[in-house]
Amino acid sequence: MDEVAGAIADPVRREILTLLRDGRLPAGEIADRFPISRPAVSRHLRVLRDSGLVQDELVGRQRFYTLRTEPLIQLAEWLASLTRPSGWEHRLDALETEVYRTRRERRVQDRREDETA
Repeated sequence: MDEVAGAIADPVRREILTLLRDGRLPAGEIADRFPISRPAVSRHLRVLRDSGLVQDELVGRQRFYTLRTEPLIQLAEWLASLTRPSGWEHRLDALETEVYRTRRERRVQDRREDETA
């Protein structure tokens, strides 16, 4: 997961992933979309490949890249776990619910006792 987080930390690599979202692309076409050198784009693609975010396939003389979303899903699940309430928050919410329920039951019981008195 650390490699994935490191790979998506760079804006050029994030843009490459966005390009690949719509389908596989040859390395040359990816490189043509950036104002940096082809070797620089190649290094970015290598980082993405090494992190498991893209896979490459050699077809003739062209190398095609495809997005792999599995590592992103794992990272997204981990990030989502940080935004979920902790165990204590759930317990405190349950306690609050129980307090309100008990108060409501007491009010109903007190009204019934007042009516019979």
